[in-house]
Parts: sequence; structure tokens; C-alpha cells
Amino acid sequence: MTDSLSRAFAALADPTRRDLVTRLSDGDATVGLLAAPYPVSVQAISKHLKVLEEAGLVSRGREGHRSPVHLEAEVFDLMTKWIERYRERAEARYLRLDAVLAELSEGTEA
Repeated sequence: MTDSLSRAFAALADPTRRDLVTRLSDGDATVGLLAAPYPVSVQAISKHLKVLEEAGLVSRGREGHRSPVHLEAEVFDLMTKWIERYRERAEARYLRLDAVLAELSEGTEA
């Protein structure tokens, strides 16, 4: 796994950060808006967002006093390709296993 993938998966290991990513998939939001539903401080959410930002999963813009947080879809595309490669390998193994089990089943029926 490359360093960028390691950072992305590590950042998403935390359920709060996964929830923040899910909420950002609906569009950009300010830190205050993102922090609103959590029983923690805005500073705590900012720390979570910093981890996501360091992993390349989000970026922060500057619009006057607002600092909208933006989801960076490109990193998720890279993660999806990595996962898909291993899913395809696992699927091929299961198909081979199905074939072996079918042969064994035919051998016991004769």
C-alpha cells in the first residue's frame, strides 16, 4: 500500500472522521456546520478535519471569514481502485473453489 493510501485508510479508521466524510459527500460545509451535531468542541472537529486534510481526503478553502471544507474525490478513486483489485482476486479464488466443489460433488454422486 502506498503512503497516501496508508494515510487515507488510517484517517478513515475513526468513526467520527468517516461520518464527517459522509456528510461532506453532500457538499462543502464549514467547520461550525460540521461540528454542530457532535457533543464535542469545534476544536475537536477541527483536529479530525486536520487528519483528513493531511491524508488528502479533504481540503479547506478560504472565502472571507468562512472556511468551507471540501471532499477530495480523487483520493477516494485511488482507494476504490486498490480495493477493487483485491475484490477481483478474491472473486476469482471463489470461482475456482466453486469449480472444485462442483467436481467433488459430481464424484460423490456417481
